[in-house]
Amino acid sequence: GSLWLTERPGRIRVVRDGRLEPQPVVTLPVAAVGESGLMGLALDPDFARTGWLYTCYTAEKSGGLVNRIVRLTVRGGRAGDEHVLVDNLPGASIHDGCRLKFGPDGRLYATTGDAGQRPLSQRLDSLAGKILRMNADGSAPGDNPFPGSLIWALGLRNPQGIAWDSAGRLWASEHGPSGFPGGHDEINLIEPGKNYGWPEVYGKAGDARFAEPVIESGRSTWAPSGIAVLGD
Repeated sequence: GSLWLTERPGRIRVVRDGRLEPQPVVTLPVAAVGESGLMGLALDPDFARTGWLYTCYTAEKSGGLVNRIVRLTVRGGRAGDEHVLVDNLPGASIHDGCRLKFGPDGRLYATTGDAGQRPLSQRLDSLAGKILRMNADGSAPGDNPFPGSLIWALGLRNPQGIAWDSAGRLWASEHGPSGFPGGHDEINLIEPGKNYGWPEVYGKAGDARFAEPVIESGRSTWAPSGIAVLGD
């Protein structure tokens, strides 16, 4: 019955009975630069028993920025015992992705942006510009499309919303390119192993090598972040 939320400078907060608790459950040492900082949050499906919560945040490392997926344990109203699941995800002041959600299959899904390095989205040796799927301990499930890899889908610029419909299908929102040509934000039906084209193509390009969005914004922009499926 509680609402859990992140604040970009590093605080995880709780709303109970419609009121914000005065103290954060934890304040993490994040690098909040531009679009980076403390971002995605997901509670373990068995949170009442485990006390586990998962978050994705940007940290400074070796003079640069990385994104990190971690698991914390909540005890007595405080979160601690940080366990790093995935480290060294490319980070930047833009395009960090970092939406976390548990799917109906019980796996943890995470979105990652290209961190301003467009070619990474097409590389299978990089986790940038992808949708990742992992076990609750951060390991790669045996039925992922690329053996031993967390990658579930690739070729994405900066996906910030994921949601499942009643049929168990995964949908994602995607920010199209800025500047010229701008627009071409996308809503994609995500299927395992599919390549969604960035940066080679964007929007409905008619290129058979890549999966097409179900809908896109054309030359206008939606700047889509979170999404939810209702009444399907």
